[in-house]
Amino acid sequence: MSTEAVGRTSTAGNWLAYAILTLGVVVFAFPIWMAFVGSTWDAATIGRGDLPLYPGDLFWENYAQAWSSGEGTRVRGTPVGVMMLNSLVMALAIALGKIAISILSAYAVVYFSFPGRMLAFWMIFVTLMLPVEVRIVPTYQVVVDLGLFDSYAGLIVPLIASATATLLFRQFFLTIPDELVEAAKIDGAGPLRFFWDVVLPLSRTNIAALFVILFIYGWNQYLWPMLITRSKGLETIVIGITKMIGTGDAQNDWNLIMATTILAMLPPVLVVVFMQRWFVKGLVDSEK
Repeated sequence: MSTEAVGRTSTAGNWLAYAILTLGVVVFAFPIWMAFVGSTWDAATIGRGDLPLYPGDLFWENYAQAWSSGEGTRVRGTPVGVMMLNSLVMALAIALGKIAISILSAYAVVYFSFPGRMLAFWMIFVTLMLPVEVRIVPTYQVVVDLGLFDSYAGLIVPLIASATATLLFRQFFLTIPDELVEAAKIDGAGPLRFFWDVVLPLSRTNIAALFVILFIYGWNQYLWPMLITRSKGLETIVIGITKMIGTGDAQNDWNLIMATTILAMLPPVLVVVFMQRWFVKGLVDSEK
């Protein structure tokens, strides 16, 4: 086969790949576009099924109403600003807490020798088979007994440990060359200094990748916030959207619901966009 024929085949393959990717983007982006369009029209237009494919002229009114009050003609909700603040506090605390606990526990398992070290690791590892949904009843009872019901602590503390992150950090620490450990000992570095000056800088990309995943995990929590909160002042954005939808399609202010949904998507999207380079590097880079 000639070079020109190979080039034409390669070009045709590239165009086919781009066409498939473009089609996939359109399929996934179209519902988001329609949600945005719906957030710029009035509820009557959506209720009649007359929603066009282009935005309306109620963008600022609908978003301002959802952000400041969350109340429409049929919906009595919590302001989106309050719910997003609650979700942000919860997501940040869960992500940072999981990373801090996991990296320290993995560091202890890898670099310290103490009785029951591997037993402790395997006990952590076994909890991978026990997600929150499986242990929801005893976890709820413990939180209530500790007086953490309907509080930020009750939202965050039961979800703050992560066996997955501990496992990933442990596997990463095992790949750090022993020469670095020996060099740190020769320089007189203790365990804390070695952790702070050597291990932590090497773990930055892994921390960034895990932060993105854990932030989205905390932001999208539904079951636990629904069980552990009662007051509107602690409602998260996912719970708020669910309550706004209710049960009857004809009784909803869909323009406000769609505006709330678009606003709820912004923080996770921004986290992924701004940390994309570190996220990808943390997943694929194996150089130390």
